[in-house]
Amino acid sequence: MNSTTSVVELHGIFKTYRLGAHVIPALQGVDLSVQRGELLALTGPSGSGKSTILNLCGLIDTPDAGDIVLDGRHVNGLDEVQRTLLRRDALGFVFQNFNLVPVMTVAENVDYPLFLAGIGTAERKERVAAQLEAVGLQDHAHHRPDALSGGQRQRVAIARALIKRPRLVIADEPTASLDSHTADQVLDLMRERGHAEGAAFVIATHDSRLTSRCDRVLALLDGKLL
Repeated sequence: MNSTTSVVELHGIFKTYRLGAHVIPALQGVDLSVQRGELLALTGPSGSGKSTILNLCGLIDTPDAGDIVLDGRHVNGLDEVQRTLLRRDALGFVFQNFNLVPVMTVAENVDYPLFLAGIGTAERKERVAAQLEAVGLQDHAHHRPDALSGGQRQRVAIARALIKRPRLVIADEPTASLDSHTADQVLDLMRERGHAEGAAFVIATHDSRLTSRCDRVLALLDGKLL
């Protein structure tokens, strides 16, 4: 693995979950490296380990064994406050159901991560305007999410994920609720913005429209990369 260009690395990752008396092996010795600007798709049936990898890369969960390196930093030994701050500063998230705040406008949704990070008002306003223009939503800045189409909402979600200039974006089935034409537009946008801003995307998907346009596709089965 080339650590100089890797945004996130998983080394020998094992993860199990307990369901009553049963122990479920979610990941079994996974090694993975994702490069700057890369769109990586993870495929596989439900239960294969895709969501577990997203949760580990997104610092939402911790492994039972193995090492995770995010942006050159070993994260296993970080406490919850340190993990939260690193997640805030270095990561973006895009979800199947958009996860926008319905009472906020488009601009306010995109601005919110900057507000949480303590960025000044003038800089926030400038960055939000530039980001909305980049995703083609400058004319919808003052609309609420319920006034937008599904594709427009996902564009807002992508703008919000990238507004902090994160090293890594975690995307969970980002095209699952979109029609084919809209999915194509969203994929083009993710690819264009990811490459333009140098953010890596790790994407869990069942969507062949998406996998055909990613830089790399890895399949999982029973907690192992094939």
